[in-house]
Amino acid sequence: MSKRAVLEVIALDVEDAVAAQAGGADRLELVTDMAADGLTPAVGTFAGIRAAVDISLRVMLRLEGGFAAGDVERLVGVAREMRDAGADEFVLGFLDVDGAVDLRAVERAVGELGGCRWTFHRAIDHAADRDALRKQLDGLPGLDTYLTAGAAGGVDDGLGVLLAEAARSGEPGYEQRILVGGGLRLEHVPVLLDAGIDGFHIGGAARPGGWGESVSVEAVAAWRRMLDGGEGGDGG
Repeated sequence: MSKRAVLEVIALDVEDAVAAQAGGADRLELVTDMAADGLTPAVGTFAGIRAAVDISLRVMLRLEGGFAAGDVERLVGVAREMRDAGADEFVLGFLDVDGAVDLRAVERAVGELGGCRWTFHRAIDHAADRDALRKQLDGLPGLDTYLTAGAAGGVDDGLGVLLAEAARSGEPGYEQRILVGGGLRLEHVPVLLDAGIDGFHIGGAARPGGWGESVSVEAVAAWRRMLDGGEGGDGG
């Protein structure tokens, strides 16, 4: 485990980004439209956030809700626009109708990223076979993280899976960082850290007032303290 656990916060705009960085976030996931579980933001939004903060930004590549790739060529075009604007880290993940990884769509998108680092997001929690998905993606350039709750229902349901996958760290398909997100609460953190997991992703937990409110510096700081070995506040 690294000396400092990574804290990633979902940011919708510049105000979110500035607050998250002030609270101690290491990285932001940039999205829009949380009603659709997070879609690709506008290039202008990315540019504004990039100018406002100096931490890592991972840009969501998803044009519609769910886990189908949709129009792959349009997706590739959006990825190209983001790369041209300076984006160099991404988040993506596509499944086919049978719940298997849509390898053609993933490879097509990744091919446009030029080796940039990227996260395969919570599509893994809806896959028919997590282990098969990991092994099919093994070796794709830039893949360094899986964002996962361990189960579609969230961390409460998936904790055992997360711990089992952490124990396989270093095996083929299990070399990437586990970034835990989806129903994550502060009380989950100690057992996850003890298992060697060093990546944590929060969205609603950074907004005590709900998704209609901006990121709270204080809420993010509570997570930072917990990850650094101190005490946090309320999760969510």
